[in-house]
Parts: sequence; structure tokens; C-alpha cells
Amino acid sequence: MTNDELMGLAIQEAITAKNAGEVPIGAVIEIDGRIVASRHNEREPTNDPTAHAEILAIRDAAKFVKNWRLEKATLVVTLEPCPMCAGAIWASRVKKVIWGAPNMEAGSLGSLYNFGVDPRLNHQVEIIGEVRSLECSGLLSDFFAVNRQ
Repeated sequence: MTNDELMGLAIQEAITAKNAGEVPIGAVIEIDGRIVASRHNEREPTNDPTAHAEILAIRDAAKFVKNWRLEKATLVVTLEPCPMCAGAIWASRVKKVIWGAPNMEAGSLGSLYNFGVDPRLNHQVEIIGEVRSLECSGLLSDFFAVNRQ
């Protein structure tokens, strides 16, 4: 699948989140051409501040491959990961991250910080940013325009 096609799957997860009243962020994980995890934010229904799409997808992918090391995984997410999610990406050894909209409040793979390529860490990750950025940003802008009135 192309980066655009993978992001399309993540966008579908974000739409699922939006329809459930959750911040519209979606993530998928691909390994060897197969989608092994597909999740969206679930902080509201679970009252769990760590229930970000990336964290949930990483958990599901690790269960699927029966290994905490996701060295062949590509994580695709509609919003640039925050520090917590960047830490989980580092800890799980994800190979590549493709993100959609930049996260100017907490972006940790390029915008504010770049944990993914910090040579002081023992694992670096390939990062491709701003894939279908306008579409991903639009989902978030539309959601907050309606839900913060």
C-alpha cells in the first residue's frame, strides 16, 4: 500500500473516533504489507489518558506478532505523535512513522521535538510527515469548532 492509502485507513479510524464523540485521531500499523492493528483515540469512553490511537495500536500489534519489538512495523497516524506516544514508538522499536497533521502543541516527531532521530537514544525511527495533512488537520479543526463552542 502507498503512504496515501495507509493514511486513508488511519483517517477512517479518526472518523470512527469523531462519530463516537472522541477527538478524531486514528492509527494503523502495517507489517510486511498487512494491517495488523487499527485503532482510534479512546480517552473519553475509558477515562484513560494513555488511550491514544498510537498506544492502542502498538499494544494490538505487539499482541498480534507476539513480541514487544515491532522492528518491521510502520505506524501511520493522523496527528503527529505526542511525547508519550513517541516514547512508546521508541520503546517498541517501530521502524517507520507516517503522520498526517503537524501537532504544534505537543509534536514529538518533528514539530516541537524529534525523539525519532535523537542520536542519544538507542533506537531511531524513519519519519515521514504531513501525508494528507490538510485532510487530517480538517478533521481536527471541524471537530473542535463544533465541540468547543
